[in-house]
Amino acid sequence: MEEQAILRPHAETAYADELTVLRAQDRDVRPGGWQLSPRSVVRYIMGDTLANGTEITPKYFGDRRLIEVAVASLVTDRALLLVGVPGTAKTWVSEHLAAAISGDSKLLVQGTAGMSEDALRYGWNYARLLSEGPSEAALVPSPVMVGMREGKLVRIEELTRVPSDVQDALITVLSEKILPIPELNRETQARRGFNVIATANDRDRGVNELSSALRRRFNTVVMPLPATLEEEVRIVTDRSRAAAIRMQLPPVKQDAAAEIRRLVTIFRELRSGRTEDGRTQLKTPSSTLSTAEAISVVNQSRALSHHFGTGDIETQHLAASLAGAIVKDPEQDGAVWREYLDVVVRGRKGWEDLFEALR
Repeated sequence: MEEQAILRPHAETAYADELTVLRAQDRDVRPGGWQLSPRSVVRYIMGDTLANGTEITPKYFGDRRLIEVAVASLVTDRALLLVGVPGTAKTWVSEHLAAAISGDSKLLVQGTAGMSEDALRYGWNYARLLSEGPSEAALVPSPVMVGMREGKLVRIEELTRVPSDVQDALITVLSEKILPIPELNRETQARRGFNVIATANDRDRGVNELSSALRRRFNTVVMPLPATLEEEVRIVTDRSRAAAIRMQLPPVKQDAAAEIRRLVTIFRELRSGRTEDGRTQLKTPSSTLSTAEAISVVNQSRALSHHFGTGDIETQHLAASLAGAIVKDPEQDGAVWREYLDVVVRGRKGWEDLFEALR
């Protein structure tokens, strides 16, 4: 399949040129099994300009120290747990860490409430199991087992959605770095470079709490929401522009910064329950209103402007996309949204056109 036909290429494919240049110029010590040194991994994530003039695009806009702590955790024998509310780039960061460190972000386990231990340990090809009995050929390795054998990072998404008894299957893997296979009377031992990056959603706390034994095996890094309006505007602008390229949408004819800034302001105010100046308290909707959702609103506005408008992101396009992102529960969220329009948008200078479009 042609690369251009792929909707979302893996990080190691999309940024292959940057990773190749970084590997060629990396003179720092690389831990066993790592494709890059820890310092170069941080440069890849945060962005940099190399000595030869090559621009490394930033993958994460935020505190550099936070990424340094995450990378340093993976150098140790402890796994990494990225925790935060939805839309704080947990999955995005874990994918790029795996791409930079192992050159492979595809070893992924998606946590679900109905998950079994097979997803974390191994399964069986039952046709071969019935005909041949337990054998290496009948074994179906999990991404965790593959990562141990090949010395690569393994990503586990939404760890707190995994049933507690299944979570505990990780304890031996993370503490002893072995995965027993009693049916074959053998075990898989982890090679250098193996480790686990897990993500957990703050709003899922209490779904399946991590046991204290498992939590001790992780170094936890809390992924915060963007600290400032300017930082979040920059993230939404950058990521929506990249998404527009993937969707084969042409650049907007006029600068969309003003509309993006209004969108981010609305999301931040409703999310925090107060206006940016702190003078007015607001009710908050049930939706998370994450940065990722703001990016989706911009993408939808771009599509509307391209296919059904003039090519520019106009107020009417933003208004058409906003309500669907904010109002998830028609009763609760609808009342919150209407109050915000009346209390904030109606009287805000320069927002008269937005109020008319949203009314």
